[in-house]
Amino acid sequence: MMAMTKKELQHYFYSPIAYAAFAFFFLIAGYFFSANFLYPPYYVDVRPIFGSTTFVFLFIIPLLTMRLVSDELRQGTDELLLTSPVSLTEIVLGKYLAAVVVQLLLVVGSLIYPLILSAFGELDQPVLWMSYLAMFLMGAAMMAVGLFASSLSAHQMVSGIIGFAILLVFWTIEWLGDTVGGRIKDYLGLFSIVGRTSDLQKGVLDFADVLFYVTLIAVFLLLSIQVLERKRWR
Repeated sequence: MMAMTKKELQHYFYSPIAYAAFAFFFLIAGYFFSANFLYPPYYVDVRPIFGSTTFVFLFIIPLLTMRLVSDELRQGTDELLLTSPVSLTEIVLGKYLAAVVVQLLLVVGSLIYPLILSAFGELDQPVLWMSYLAMFLMGAAMMAVGLFASSLSAHQMVSGIIGFAILLVFWTIEWLGDTVGGRIKDYLGLFSIVGRTSDLQKGVLDFADVLFYVTLIAVFLLLSIQVLERKRWR
């Protein structure tokens, strides 16, 4: 698994994909930060940083994950990989761990914005760290969705579009519930990757929210393993 992780990290940083994604991420996140905090009214609050950063995730994560498996399918190296003495679980976890490391670098890099804010006032520490925990968990779950989408097609662009579409459903499902109302609204709200961060952004650690993201990660990793298992026996 660690060998697979190392291989995928090399693919990320020996190609322009990661650098282009990082540049796009910090360009857009920096623009939102300046728009929110460098013009009046001034206030010291990290929650707008969370909102703008996770919104960029919606576009950047499909870009980072679309080649994870589809590249193997396109080049024909999937046959060698699937017949190697490595379990599918190790393959999927190795690729996923590499994607999470890249996503963690994005999260850590975005700490520069609270650092700038701290020069203008005192930050609420529980809100800061719980918000960043929510950012990491949401990003990690989105990475699992992107990995699953990458296993569905040999074409990177198709995988990216599928991943974006799935993430968009999870992103907007709570808004869909608002239009329906009633019990369906409450039920759909439970599956919102954005709505699940509301308590964490208040500095409240709710293990139900953490469990939601962990479960979402596990489900899409298992789905990725099942897709590859079917490809192995074709």
